[in-house]
Amino acid sequence: MASSSHSSIARAILYAFLANFGIAIAKSWAAWLTGSGSMLAEAIHSYADTGNQVLLYLGLKQSQRPPDDEHPLGYGKLSYFWSFIVAILLFSLGGLFSIYEGLEKLNHPGELSQVWIAIVVLAVAILLEGVSLLGCLREIRLVRGEQPFGEWFKHTRNSELVVVLGEDIGAQLGLVFALGFLIMAAVTGDPVYDAFGSICIGVILLVISVFIGWRIRALLVGRSANPDIQNAIDAIISGQEEIEFVFNTITIQFGPDTMLAAKIKMRDGMDIAAAVDSINALERELKASIPKLKWCFIEPDVID
Repeated sequence: MASSSHSSIARAILYAFLANFGIAIAKSWAAWLTGSGSMLAEAIHSYADTGNQVLLYLGLKQSQRPPDDEHPLGYGKLSYFWSFIVAILLFSLGGLFSIYEGLEKLNHPGELSQVWIAIVVLAVAILLEGVSLLGCLREIRLVRGEQPFGEWFKHTRNSELVVVLGEDIGAQLGLVFALGFLIMAAVTGDPVYDAFGSICIGVILLVISVFIGWRIRALLVGRSANPDIQNAIDAIISGQEEIEFVFNTITIQFGPDTMLAAKIKMRDGMDIAAAVDSINALERELKASIPKLKWCFIEPDVID
């Protein structure tokens, strides 16, 4: 299950990388030929996204490193760290630069030339970004299974797919705005519309980057496992005949893996050996039923 999830994430990152790299080159060429601020903003955005995919893949690979003495719970949270860095880069290199470029063009408008080249490039880019977005949604569907998309998006702890999805949606919206404002500039002959397009692209990227950063912030601080995993854990523990009462269960997500700590009251009259055997059997059942449960600490007690 975890391996399948990693494969889906890697494929989604690859789709986005290939689309963004090819589009970035085409946008740079079009920006140079036309002098369009919107096109230059889009080119910088695509180069930033291309670099972001490299960082996401780096985080994905590093998060799979095995535990060691310095990091006994592994490196799972590195995927959250690199995802947060991506959100910052999207905010600065993407959003702020696009707004700066738009304001610069607004204050010092220049003539646009061969606008049709930029329009063709943007139209093709919309199609390619659409393929990348559909690829990301396909991988999300494989990960979420029968879970409704809204529920998955609300509760997922998968930072890489959230980032790739946010980037793809932001790229599509940015391309549509850039194309619309560029067409208006070509029809009216007023380059101010091109500057407005660059500013709008920047605002879109800022909003998306802040949203992504906010989502990942909770994972960096330490967030519990998905509700379905928590419910499955509680159901298994509560179903044990040897357990009289469950005081509490705590879960923490470490990348794709989950840690569980639980305090329970065993049935009266059980000796230590029987209690140990019962707890060991419970841990085996939990890990067999929940493949992403990597660490399991069960504490028997009489009070909370």
